[in-house]
Amino acid sequence: MISRLATSLAHRLPAEAAHRLAIWAMSYGLVPTSANQGLANQGFANQHTASRLDQDCLGLRFSNPLGLAAGFDKNAEAMAGAFRLGFGYVEVGTITPKPQSGNPKPRVFRLSSDAAVINRYGFNNDGAEQAKTRLSKWRKTSAGQRHILGVNIGANKDSLDRIADYAATSAILSPYADYITVNVSSPNTPGLRDMQTPSILAEIMAAVKSGLDRAHLPVLIKLAPDMNEADFLAVLERLPDMGASGVILTNTTISRPDSLTSPNKDQQGGLSGAPLLLSSTQWLALARSRLPKHIPLIGVGGIDNAAAAYAKILAGANLIQLYTALALQGSHIIGEIIHGLDALLARDGVKHITDAVGQVTDAAEALKMSGRITDRISG
Repeated sequence: MISRLATSLAHRLPAEAAHRLAIWAMSYGLVPTSANQGLANQGFANQHTASRLDQDCLGLRFSNPLGLAAGFDKNAEAMAGAFRLGFGYVEVGTITPKPQSGNPKPRVFRLSSDAAVINRYGFNNDGAEQAKTRLSKWRKTSAGQRHILGVNIGANKDSLDRIADYAATSAILSPYADYITVNVSSPNTPGLRDMQTPSILAEIMAAVKSGLDRAHLPVLIKLAPDMNEADFLAVLERLPDMGASGVILTNTTISRPDSLTSPNKDQQGGLSGAPLLLSSTQWLALARSRLPKHIPLIGVGGIDNAAAAYAKILAGANLIQLYTALALQGSHIIGEIIHGLDALLARDGVKHITDAVGQVTDAAEALKMSGRITDRISG
């Protein structure tokens, strides 16, 4: 109830102001009371952990598969609060070598009637050195030593050598990361998506890996949902040779489904939320059908309830992430998804989440099987 009330009040603010307020509240542990019921010293996540949901992936032990996607905590300020809400892991960023202010405001827009958001933030962040200071401090806490943290890295807009940017940021922040994500798929940095080619990605991966503080640190790649299929498959074919530890599918989309009805539907930027669910799950299912099973996939895009989360797993996701649903619905959604996912696995007689991964090869069938079919999903 309190989570829903707080969300309702936040929606009276401009979207970016509400985002900053949420970061401030989480950085001070001011999470809604409803998310703190039964809070143990180990953190709220343990209240939702079930034996069906914990797993080993990327050489790490995840208490549950639900993570906070990059883009929410851009500056590594709110990790403690995010974990108290129940996330199994958190991905901070996108972080660039140098600070940058991002695109002019307003740059984020709610599409409430479409259960969606459009943003054109443009990698606004405080830079790698400031993030290093925060991450170093957090890693010294008991929570920081216990929880799984990913660091999403990008290139500065004005950079003359974007590959060097990825290497530099990775070298600075990898000592504090459990995994690194190479973000070449944001639509809000001009030319960034042009780096989603096998040859350029291979260069980036080699540069990033050369600067890691430890050789075994997982490095993932996050891809866009707007590639053509031939280019997407060409990247997938080369991923094992690049040494990619996993793939995150997908980032936001620049497409605009005809089903959108909100006044802000034509704003420039990346669209996230319910309209992205089907297409992002299609790319996920395709990737799962082409990649070796030892390369895990993280499914993100349109997860707004347990059924959507289950659909991602059925289509091939080992882990899942959300962001937009947290902004639109509030923190109660986290526990609801984790509890609901466990219940759906039990409903279908699945003993462990790993047994459900990739059981359905068609995205629409996965959404139907999970129970997540609504008129907000569009192709």
